[in-house]
Amino acid sequence: MMGKVIFSLLLALPLVTLGTSSDKKCVLSGSWRNELGSNMTISAVNAEGGFSGSYLTAVTATNKRILVSPLKGSQNHKSQRKQPTFGFTVSWTFSNSVTVFVGQCFMDDNGEEILKTMWLLRQEVRSPGADWKATRVGTNVFTRIK
Repeated sequence: MMGKVIFSLLLALPLVTLGTSSDKKCVLSGSWRNELGSNMTISAVNAEGGFSGSYLTAVTATNKRILVSPLKGSQNHKSQRKQPTFGFTVSWTFSNSVTVFVGQCFMDDNGEEILKTMWLLRQEVRSPGADWKATRVGTNVFTRIK
């Protein structure tokens, strides 16, 4: 009988360990950096889930000077969400383009917050015939700047 109890406890231990990092709520507001060196700051999320902030990209296809650009977004704000989904738009101040991001705020295996995102960048083109080259797609992973 004692062997069954110990075996049951050993089986339960990984479940308890896995639950520890997901017990902490992932918070979207704050300062973040992605794997390419771009930085963004997100304000506090309001009661409706809205937020604003700023984005400074480290990469661009233009030869113009890179400037900080505003962002506006929305988070799934239900209070029970520990790893919320979100979306935001960046209207680039230095080019005729806009990028929309969608993603989720996760707690990784070390208990650190990360934002996993996918984006679409739409640049202005001169005619409908050039539409084929107007949209780019990609992914970014953001970590909190401490």
